[in-house]
Amino acid sequence: MSVSDLPALNAGLNAISTLLLAAGFIFIKTERKIAHRSCMLGAFSVSCVFLITYVLHKILVQGVHTPFGGEGLWRTFYYSMLISHIILAIVIVPLILVTMTHAIKGRFEKHRAWARWTFPLWFYVSVTGVLVYFMLYQWFSKTA
Repeated sequence: MSVSDLPALNAGLNAISTLLLAAGFIFIKTERKIAHRSCMLGAFSVSCVFLITYVLHKILVQGVHTPFGGEGLWRTFYYSMLISHIILAIVIVPLILVTMTHAIKGRFEKHRAWARWTFPLWFYVSVTGVLVYFMLYQWFSKTA
């Protein structure tokens, strides 16, 4: 594995997290609490691995960013999505930790109240993480 493989790995980790979040949501809506817990712990674990490999990639490329190759409305869409993704990726970390802490401590009413905000934001960050990868490295790549 090389440094150039890390963005694809990170997109894959985000995709796995997205699938686990979706499954966890379905499981809790169908009152399958153990399956819900397993999916959410899995999504959290995969997201932690993502964060480690994302930071590693940034260190290895010395902070150099990949330029976006799209133009016009695509450029506007990409940067709007990227800005919201970055802001919410920062915000979501403490939200996840608080939401999970309530669940672990058995404070399920508080867990549910926090999860109403945490889940859609976490899901958005995961989905847009995958979209950022495809828009940057696949669909509008300046090197392709």
